[in-house]
Amino acid sequence: MYLGCHLTISKGFLSAGEVAKSIGANTFQFFTRNPRGGKAKELDRSDINNLELFMKENDFGKLLAHAPYTLNMASYKENVWDFAKIIFKDDLKRLEEIPCSLYNFHPGSHTGKGVEYGIERITTILNEVITGNESTMVLLETMSGKGTEIGSNFEELKRIIDKVKYSEIMGVCLDTCHLYSAGYDIVNDLDGVLEEFDKVIGIEKIKAIHLNDSMTEFNSKKDRHAKIGEGTIGLEAIKNIINHPQLKEIPFLLETPNEVEGHKEEIEILRNIRL
Repeated sequence: MYLGCHLTISKGFLSAGEVAKSIGANTFQFFTRNPRGGKAKELDRSDINNLELFMKENDFGKLLAHAPYTLNMASYKENVWDFAKIIFKDDLKRLEEIPCSLYNFHPGSHTGKGVEYGIERITTILNEVITGNESTMVLLETMSGKGTEIGSNFEELKRIIDKVKYSEIMGVCLDTCHLYSAGYDIVNDLDGVLEEFDKVIGIEKIKAIHLNDSMTEFNSKKDRHAKIGEGTIGLEAIKNIINHPQLKEIPFLLETPNEVEGHKEEIEILRNIRL
C-alpha cells in the first residue's frame, strides 16, 4: 500500500522523503512552487539524485506533484490564463528532472463564462503545452462543485480528456471529500460510483487518490476536508475505499487538516485497517 501525505520541500526533496519515512509513509505529495504564488525554488541536482536513491532503497511509490492554487486554466482573464500556461509549461519541464511521475491540478473556474467556455480554455493550454513526450502523467482532480469550478462530475473531466491530443498521458486524481461533496455517494454506493466512473471515463484513468474525510454533508458542494474518521464519510467507508480491489494499488495521499505528527497517527490507523 502506497500511502503518504502532503509535505513541504522547503528543506529539499530528500528531507521530505525522510520525514515521510519517519511517519510510516512510502510516498508523498508536494507543491511544485508557492501554492499562492508563482515562484518556484531552484532545483538541486544533488538533492534529486539523493532522493532517487532513497526512494529505491525504501520502496517508495510514485510521488504526486500538485500545481499551485493560483493556476486557473479556465479563466477568461488573459493575464490569469497566460500565467496558467506559463506555470503549467514550466512545471512539466521541471518534473522531467524529478523522480515524480504524477502531476495534479484543479481544472479551474470559468467564473461565469460557462462550462463549455472553461473546458475550451483548459484544453487549449493542454494542447499547446503537452508534446506527448512527457514522462509525467497529468491528472485532473475531481472537484466539490463550489462556485463555478469545473470538474465536479465525471462527464466534465471526460470532455477535457477527450479534447486533449495526447490523452494517453491524462489521468484523474480522485479526492474523496470532493467526490462526496459533489454528490457521489462513496459511503453507501462505492461500487456504483466506480462503475459510473468506469463507464464515463475508464477505471484505468484513476492514477492517484486524495484520501480525506469531509466536514460537510453529502452533496454539500463545499470543500471542507476533515481528519480521517472524524467527518461525514467515516472510517468504515474509508476502510472500504483503501481495500477496494479497483483502488487498493493506487497511491493514497492525505490532505487532511493535520500537522506531520497527526498524519503519522492517521497513517497508523489506515495501515491497521488495511486488509
